[in-house]
Amino acid sequence: MKTIQAEIITKNIKEMCIEANHYLTEDMKQALHQAADTERSPLGKQILHQLEDNLQIAAEDMIPICQDTGMAVVFLEVGQDVHVQGGLLTEAVNEGVRQGYEEGFLRKSVVKDPIFRENTKDNTPAIIHYDIVAGDQIKITVAPKGFGSENMSRIFMLKPADGIDGVKNAILTAVKEAGPNACPPMVVGVGIGGTFEKCALLAKKALTRPVAEHSDISYVKEMEEELLARINQSGIGPGGLGGSTTALAVHINTYPTHIAGLPVAVNICCHVNRHCSRIL
Repeated sequence: MKTIQAEIITKNIKEMCIEANHYLTEDMKQALHQAADTERSPLGKQILHQLEDNLQIAAEDMIPICQDTGMAVVFLEVGQDVHVQGGLLTEAVNEGVRQGYEEGFLRKSVVKDPIFRENTKDNTPAIIHYDIVAGDQIKITVAPKGFGSENMSRIFMLKPADGIDGVKNAILTAVKEAGPNACPPMVVGVGIGGTFEKCALLAKKALTRPVAEHSDISYVKEMEEELLARINQSGIGPGGLGGSTTALAVHINTYPTHIAGLPVAVNICCHVNRHCSRIL
């Protein structure tokens, strides 16, 4: 049994909130750079170069990549042979988010009640997803999610008879309806299967996958490649101002489902697809 102090978890969450809001992962930076090289629209190319400049300024001057520093989404893969000592795990995570957003001078965007809208003033509580796994480690992924793109996400409860064509149409419909509102170029996370809530979680988790990494299921990989090509033929383009780069990646996760259902979730993220991971 391995013991991890709650304060260590808090410290890492704090640092990760700050890191994720100032630095994109290398795969995202490379995807933007490649898109800027291959974009066919002069205006689209200009916008992509401006986004690259913004990334560089954010990193050098420690300014958030985007003014919407997001609601903190935290994925925890907790080894069943880990014991957290010195406090509750959920409280340790939320304390890390609080410290990160306060000490990092990040915008506090969370309200206590969805109707009465009083700001919590420290960006807590986080959205925390737990997965109990084998081993004696805790893998933490912090993914701050801005709501310009989050608001464009969709869930479709399809019929099994809709099949793979219905799934593709649902994904393309969500992207088309999002248009410029999702701050393209976007990353499109998709969850297929499970239940109403499971497919949404699959889609959210898909956004944290490295851009160049495809599903290891052959038909899913083919869907990812086909849909990326079709989305980039939509003409929405960088900033929604036209071009050949509407999305940088389409990532699809699947899960077993009920004989009577075919749930599909589309969780869209803008070009500021922020996330970082650490293992304790």
